[in-house]
Amino acid sequence: MSGYQTGVLIILCFNIMAAYAVYLPLVAGQLNLGIAGFMAVGAYTAAYLTNEMGWSLATAIPTGGVTAGVLALIVAVPILRTHGIYLALATFALGQVISAVFLNLEVVGAAAGYPVSTYAPPAAVFGVTAAVVLFVVALSQTRFTLYLTAIKNDRLVADLLGLNVRALQVAAFTLGAVIAGIGGGLYAHHFSFIEAQHFNVGLSIFTVLYVLLGGTQTVWGPLIGAVFFSIVPELLRAGEAWRYVLFAAMIVGFMAVRPQGLVTPALLRDLTRWMRRDPATAKVRP
Repeated sequence: MSGYQTGVLIILCFNIMAAYAVYLPLVAGQLNLGIAGFMAVGAYTAAYLTNEMGWSLATAIPTGGVTAGVLALIVAVPILRTHGIYLALATFALGQVISAVFLNLEVVGAAAGYPVSTYAPPAAVFGVTAAVVLFVVALSQTRFTLYLTAIKNDRLVADLLGLNVRALQVAAFTLGAVIAGIGGGLYAHHFSFIEAQHFNVGLSIFTVLYVLLGGTQTVWGPLIGAVFFSIVPELLRAGEAWRYVLFAAMIVGFMAVRPQGLVTPALLRDLTRWMRRDPATAKVRP
């Protein structure tokens, strides 16, 4: 595998982790536009621990994720009192505040950026990404995800059925932040340099687009959306200056044809039924 191909796959891995960090709150109807802020918390925390405290990657990166989760847990109570566009604005503001803090924090380089001495090889990025995907897939098979979907569909009915709506929403918000923090920590140690300007609102918006394009009705939607946004622009490089026009046209076309996202439960059922069909016994219709 060439260095270019490895680089594309590395970017894809970070996009997948960010997409699942957005997906978990979105299952419960929470649009988190501050995911880049939680990635910054994980990145700077893990980088500081390896640079200044001598921690290993195996301990620093999970600690960065936990730190992002603790911050999410603290801010979740006031933020999740809002709903809809107000929740999106609140998380947007939170992400901006976090980015501004690191932009002015001299101990981690402030606006000049923060070099990271410990290197995370591609194998580590691939392994952690696979672990995140398996974790979210396993989580999707539990009642937890079913409860989140019920809250998204009708919060009042979910509350009347005895679900602790606030606790479930906080849990989804916090788990998403933990995944984002882990992704940020890996980003810092793979590229060996971080700057607060990278973790801006544009990163959060693009990540939300991955999930919306892929679809929120199934756990595979964020994965497909991240693959689409990461791989298709590279395949369109032959179009040179027109490749982003073609890419944007493809997105508009997909969303017009499939506003529910590229992957839906009905599509997965049809694919499963087609794969299980026995060609030898299948009848060909005239």
